[in-house]
Amino acid sequence: MIAKGPDRPGGLDDAGATLDEVAGVLAGARSALFITGAGMSADSGLPTYRGVGGLYDAAEPEDGIPIEILLSGDMMASRPELTWKYLCEIERACRGARPHRGHEILAALERRLDHSLVLTQNVDGLHRAAGSVEVVEIHGNLHRLRCTRCAWLATVADFDGLAALPRCPTCDAVARPDVVLFGEVLAMSSLARLDAALGRGVDVVFSIGTSSLFPYIMRPVWMARRQGIPTVEINPGTTDLSEIVEYRIRSGARDALVALWERYEARKA
Repeated sequence: MIAKGPDRPGGLDDAGATLDEVAGVLAGARSALFITGAGMSADSGLPTYRGVGGLYDAAEPEDGIPIEILLSGDMMASRPELTWKYLCEIERACRGARPHRGHEILAALERRLDHSLVLTQNVDGLHRAAGSVEVVEIHGNLHRLRCTRCAWLATVADFDGLAALPRCPTCDAVARPDVVLFGEVLAMSSLARLDAALGRGVDVVFSIGTSSLFPYIMRPVWMARRQGIPTVEINPGTTDLSEIVEYRIRSGARDALVALWERYEARKA
């Protein structure tokens, strides 16, 4: 369902006029910010956040410790073998996923626009795999490993072949995925890139497949609305942003982006 504001219902197939409006906004834009969440990766077959590996389905994890504790920075520091155990479950659930057409469309828009930035909460690396270059992985990347002591970094295709507790080949300290665990702060470099993009200004802001629970995800949309910049939400459900955005597309990410791209291409032809 697509709506302009909260009060205009309709279906993806019969809301061509609204899609045309959004396509018109995008066709006239020179810059854009695309904020993506788990719903973007869901169309690649990845489970959404609370479905990853079934870890959140059980009332109690296998080790009797809440998953938010098992996947916390404190647990990584005190009992890294337990945190690694469940990080491997997440990686296994995500293994083999490939970018879908929606990822490819965002990469194509980056090449068309003067400035484009993807701010993603996803740690799967699918935006980069699809060809996007200007990407802020605000929660990190599951396949990028780093040392907990020195500056060693490495990228792996998957976790097969890793020891139960991987160690840095340089200093033998414990290694870990370069992701933000529960209780950890965001990387200042990621926040700086986002602030730089917002400071430069954007012509349209999209929120795609995210429940928008975090202030740093909501803030760019709030800022855009206050400044009169068009805002678009693509999400089959209702979020805290649904009453705020100018355009609402109640659909999965891939289907909405494909429909939007067709109209955008027609306008640019």
